[in-house]
Parts: sequence; C-alpha cells; structure tokens
Amino acid sequence: MQSVIPTLLSLINSVAVIIVVAYFITRSPLFNRVLEKSMTWKDQFLMVLIFGIFSIYGTLGGFPILGGIASIRDLGPAVAGLLAGPLVGLGAGIIGGVHRYLQGGFTALACGIAPIMAGLAGGALYLLRRNRFLGIGRAVLFMICVELLHMAIVIAISQPREQAITLVESTVFPIVAANAIGIGIYGYIMINLLKERSLEKAKLTMEGELSVAREIQMSLVPKTFPPVPVREEFSLYATLEPAKEVGGDLYDFYFVGDNRFFFMIGDVSGKGVPAALFMAVTRTVMKAKMQPGDVGLGLIVSNVNKTLCEGNDASMFVTAFCGFLDITTGDVTYINAGHNPPVIVKTDGSVSFLKVTANVPLGVMDDMNYEEGKLCLEPGDTLVLYTDGVTEAMNRQKDFFTEARLLHVLDGTNRASAQSVVEKIIAAVHQFAAGSNPADDITLLALKMEPLISRKKEGLLKGRSDPAAK
Repeated sequence: MQSVIPTLLSLINSVAVIIVVAYFITRSPLFNRVLEKSMTWKDQFLMVLIFGIFSIYGTLGGFPILGGIASIRDLGPAVAGLLAGPLVGLGAGIIGGVHRYLQGGFTALACGIAPIMAGLAGGALYLLRRNRFLGIGRAVLFMICVELLHMAIVIAISQPREQAITLVESTVFPIVAANAIGIGIYGYIMINLLKERSLEKAKLTMEGELSVAREIQMSLVPKTFPPVPVREEFSLYATLEPAKEVGGDLYDFYFVGDNRFFFMIGDVSGKGVPAALFMAVTRTVMKAKMQPGDVGLGLIVSNVNKTLCEGNDASMFVTAFCGFLDITTGDVTYINAGHNPPVIVKTDGSVSFLKVTANVPLGVMDDMNYEEGKLCLEPGDTLVLYTDGVTEAMNRQKDFFTEARLLHVLDGTNRASAQSVVEKIIAAVHQFAAGSNPADDITLLALKMEPLISRKKEGLLKGRSDPAAK
C-alpha cells in the first residue's frame, strides 16, 4: 500500500498535464472540425501526432516499479479513437506503443501492444456510437476495461510470469484509477464543450429567428414618407427603435375616407416576442374594426378593446393614443388609452403637453367606454406623439431623459418639418443615453398641419367677403 500512493500521485500528476493540454486543444479550430466530422487527412495526421505524443508523455511521466512502468500511456490513444475514429486511434497507439517497446523491460511487448489496443477499442466505440460521446460514466467504465485487459495481456505474455503477476498486483489499482480519472476529466470537458456548442447553436438559431421576427415586425409599420405625397395639407414622420431584436411599440396611419386621416401610437406591456405579437394583433384588430364614414372613434376603440380582452390569458395590455384628423379643417378627434400625453408645438413657438383624459389601456377591461377628446391643429402646428422609451431613456448615471428635456428639445421647432422634429428628438435621446443599453423601445410620430392650408383658407375667406371677388 505504501508503494501504491506515490505511484497514484505520480500518475495523477501526468493526467493533470495531459488534461490541461487537451482542454486547449478542444478550443482549437481543429477540434471544431473533429466534432463537425469535417476532418481532412492533414487533420487526422495532426491528431495522430498530438495523441501519440500524449501517449509518450504518459510513459515518460510514469512510475518505474518492479522492472515495469506504471503509466497512463493508453489514455491518449483511447481518447484519440473515441474522438476521431479507429485510424487516428491506431496511429496514436502505434506511436505510444513503439516508444514504450523501445524502453525495454520484460513487459515491453505487452505494454507496447496495450496502447494500440486502446486506440482501436476507442475507434470501435466511435463507429458503434456514430461519433456520439459516451458520457462520463461509460467512458470511465470503458477505460477501466481497457486497463484490466492491459493487465491481462501483461500476465499472459510477459516472462517470468510470477514477476508479471507481482507487477500487476502492485500497479493495477493506481493505473486503473489514474486512467479512469483521466478519461473522467476528459469526459467532463467534452460534456461541457458539447453543452457550450449546443447553447451557442441555439443562440445563433434564436438570433436568426429574432432577426427575421424583427424584419417582419418592422414591415408591419409604414415607412413611406411623406405618406400621401399628393396631399399637401399635412405632413407626417415616424420612427420605431426596438430596445431588443423585437419590441412592443407600434405606430400606424392611413386614410379612412377622402379627408379623414387616422393615426396612432402604442406601447405594449412587456418586452420581446410576446410584446411584438401583441403589437401585431393590436394593429391588425384596429385596422379590422376601422369603418368608413362618420363612425365615432370611441366606438371603434371600444370594439378593439373588447377583442383584445378576449382570450388574453397573459394579461397583456397596450397603452395607445389615436385620432382622426380632418385634413380640410385641422380638427382632431382623439382618444388617449393610458398613454403619455402628446406635445403640441404651436406655430407661434409655444410648446406644451396636451391635457388629455387618461382612460384605461386597451386589453384590461372589456366593458370600457372610451371618452373622446377634441383639438384643432392650426396651420403650422405640430402634434408630437411618443412612447415612454423617450422620456424614460436612461444614461449611465441612471437619470431619466424626462418630459422636461423633451419640451426643451422641442423648443424652437415650430418652423421645422415633421421629419426634422422626430430626428432632433432621437438625436437628443441618443446623446443623453450614450454608452448605456436602451431599456425600452423608442417610438415617435410627428403630425404637422402645413401652412398651405392657411393660404387656402385666407383665399377662401377673402373670396367670400370681398365683393370685388364675386
């Protein structure tokens, strides 16, 4: 027993060195090709050399005892066979076996055969398992069997027989234990590597799917500006920046009749794919409930709310601000469903938040009646809609952008175009939050009544009041 402990410690020391090298090899491009079954003959040759050298090191790091060498030389060829098949296992085994045979000793032949046998056994399991890893337990059992067979060969062909038996009795435990520990650590490395690759593959797949989802989501919101080039009475510009690959913000706009223009902005509770799906549903339902004619906005929004409440087991909801603009007069009928109050930039340069009734977000209570509000956009006025990703954008110090900063940014934009207004806000938010990851989606929509209406109205009024014009 006194000779077993130092022998075992010596072998474990050799195992540690080999495993450290093996760890770095498993992170190499060569090993990626091994796992992907795309090895070239050069790769196979390199694997033979690497694990053949491992086998030689196993011999050199062994412990001489009773005319033999207690070592872990079989570990390299066995791992080579398990990783890359019988040819690589055989090649590594031949290198380790020939080296051991040249060391001499009465067990030279038996110990020279053992690594070749280990490499072929590992290769056979490679073929049987179709390059699927054994698992730690089976790998350890495999190595124990290989070393016990090694000991049987030593007893069978080494002379004198009595000395061979004594050698086996003295070394069987440390050799079997060291090799089992070695392949167990190798198995642990392999399992973690395969898990990493599986997670990385799943991550890449998810990123690809999210990228497609982002493209689909962004295709849902209109991106053509000006939205109606032939209508010069108003202009509109909007943008959406998801905080993640996909988000829950939305905006939409379209004509409902000749002069009735619908616009909306919304913010779904939550983040990611669920919010994006609810966003798509909200936009679709809103468009489906839209009716031509003078159907009240309150009725339309109430119907949308009822539909969103049906089967809403996830208890998701969406805050929204939507309205109808009469482009001939500038009159706006709107509903605010729990959303941030918009900002009005007047043609005289004043900037203020619109005083609105909050109402309840859509998707919360199915029996809600939504109260309409009214305002009139004078020629040159701009209505700015936004989500809380603007006012709640944070910098590195965790300070919010705030509503006050939004008003400050909009100061002096009374002569700016709708696009310039949106781009100025976006630039200010990005500058404020530079270096920090966005916590929420950022969405903006600016609707501006163009001064052209003023000229038309003035001409119309002059024509009505001036007798000379008749």
